[in-house]
Amino acid sequence: MTSSEVTRSGLRGTRPEREAVTGVYAGRRGRRRGEQPRVGSGEGTSYYGLPVLNQVTWQTLDIGGYLYLGGLAGASSVLAAGAEVTGRPILARAMKVGALGAVGLSLVGLVHDLGRPDRFLHMLRVLKPSSPMSVGSWLLTAYGPVAGVAAAADVARVLPRTGRAATVVAALVGPAVAAYTAVLISDTAVPAWHDGYREMPFLFVGSAATAAAGLGLLAAPAAESGPARRTAIVGALLEVGAGRLMQRRLGMVAEPYERGRSGALVRAGEIGTAVSAVAAQLVGRAPARRRRVASVLCGAALMVSSGLTRFGVFLAGKASAADPRYTVEPQRRRREARREGAGVEVG
Repeated sequence: MTSSEVTRSGLRGTRPEREAVTGVYAGRRGRRRGEQPRVGSGEGTSYYGLPVLNQVTWQTLDIGGYLYLGGLAGASSVLAAGAEVTGRPILARAMKVGALGAVGLSLVGLVHDLGRPDRFLHMLRVLKPSSPMSVGSWLLTAYGPVAGVAAAADVARVLPRTGRAATVVAALVGPAVAAYTAVLISDTAVPAWHDGYREMPFLFVGSAATAAAGLGLLAAPAAESGPARRTAIVGALLEVGAGRLMQRRLGMVAEPYERGRSGALVRAGEIGTAVSAVAAQLVGRAPARRRRVASVLCGAALMVSSGLTRFGVFLAGKASAADPRYTVEPQRRRREARREGAGVEVG
């Protein structure tokens, strides 16, 4: 206990060596000697330097893998349909099996992060169009069985019409499965995710396309890998281009995409994707004996690079939520811009 007394001007009789300073004092006589403000007018910080937002509790391996594998599954179904239409059975079968495996593993990661399987089932009790999580849960629930039927019919060589119909449906739903996770994370208050809502879907779709192209190059012979090579270059242009535009538009909020561990992953993903996509275009010109090896190397590099990009984006979001600058400074700048705009209108 202390003998301090609370008055209208503040605390009287405090002992500086024992009493904690509680921020900015603005009484009648101004700030007491020794008291320091915690939030300056020009600093992008918060009270006591604590995070402004609740921290991202999603596990990196579970949800980062969920983001990556969901995109791989959706894009693989689209590539499978294209391969089947153009008469490339080995590539089509590989993409169907890959799509089924990827969506299954993504659900495992999601359920593991949720803690109990019934929590995923609880999300299916209602369909809320305004909730990306609700829509995404129903997308996965609809997409998984269709992808399974398409793969099973092709591998077992039974029910060809049913298999083709399932392949078409999976290809139609696949783009939404590849893109909805971008909407999901952009719908949060995490600055690096929320502020990038314009470009994030394009970045995720491009990353999904390069991952699926890599799987196609890995699994199919060089004679059937033409669609995978073309998908790789389109996906790389979309992924790298959208990522660069997003970072340029975000300003200081883009720092987690450029610095630290998350920045290193994003840069490695961009470089790996660009180099691998260009190299994949040269596979067809390689000598016959080296063509298969070159195709496998390019495919593996594309898949790894896409994964680096996804995990880099995920970690960048966690870093931006932990640093109050990325929440406070943009808000302050928007407030000042509104004040300036109002002043111009009044004048």
